[in-house]
Amino acid sequence: MMNSRQLRRGLALLAGLILAATAGAQTTAPAAAAKPARPAAKKPAAPAYKLVVEPKAMDLLKAMSAKVAAAKAMTFTATVGYEFPSKLGPPIAYTMRYDVAMQRPDRLKVVMPGDGPASEFYYDGKTMMAYAPAENLVAVADAPPTIDAALMKAYSSAAIFFPFTDLLVTDPYAAMTDGVILAFYIGASEVVGGVKTDMLAWANKDVFLQIWIGVDDKLPRRVRAIYAADPLQLRNELDFTNWQLDPAIASETFKSQKALAAPRIALKSPASALPAGIKPLVKMAPPKATPAKPQTKSP
Repeated sequence: MMNSRQLRRGLALLAGLILAATAGAQTTAPAAAAKPARPAAKKPAAPAYKLVVEPKAMDLLKAMSAKVAAAKAMTFTATVGYEFPSKLGPPIAYTMRYDVAMQRPDRLKVVMPGDGPASEFYYDGKTMMAYAPAENLVAVADAPPTIDAALMKAYSSAAIFFPFTDLLVTDPYAAMTDGVILAFYIGASEVVGGVKTDMLAWANKDVFLQIWIGVDDKLPRRVRAIYAADPLQLRNELDFTNWQLDPAIASETFKSQKALAAPRIALKSPASALPAGIKPLVKMAPPKATPAKPQTKSP
């Protein structure tokens, strides 16, 4: 058993240890207790790359646009691969083919076989028709007198949109310059479309495009698009083949007697929307409604 002397000695030792610890803490307390200095404001991180608009890339787009805009008539085939999300995780790809004939300023035919229901679109300067052959139903509407205006009405009133719309309008280059934030030359390729092509990248705030343009004929051969509004960043790829510029096209090409004889339905937007972000580069805003004239009350 501990006697009183040992107890006093133990208490004194414990007190000494406490004082030593307190003294040690006090020697470091001022630094620890001092108000920490405000950290220097962080400079925003520099972007991983600089957005540039290279003249060479824009010159290639200008040459391509001028080539298709100068054609009074043209036919081509556009084959599009779309990716759609699946419950499995990896996307599922679907393919659509567009057989196109157009004649400026007021004739257009687009026949669309592919993965899914076929459809046909006809415009003859006065009327536009969207025809579903399998169901034998047609939607008909009066149309404005130019391809540009007809495409705008088809998009704004019925969500009818072709992925090559920007090549059909009067000024394709205007679509390629509006809102551009990025354009640069990538290099040459000899494996797309069976011809030598120049590859370039182009982007605005809505879409990033990679475009292959024929070196000799200046015609578009492939376009790959990824849309900013698409959280999955799915790829959409468009291949152009069978180009014919200024061919002779019979006037009856732009009408369909079978479609005219089919039962009619309203031309309006379908329930299913386009994939996220997909829209034409050219401005396709619906026309502004004309305000109604105020009615005057008779006295």
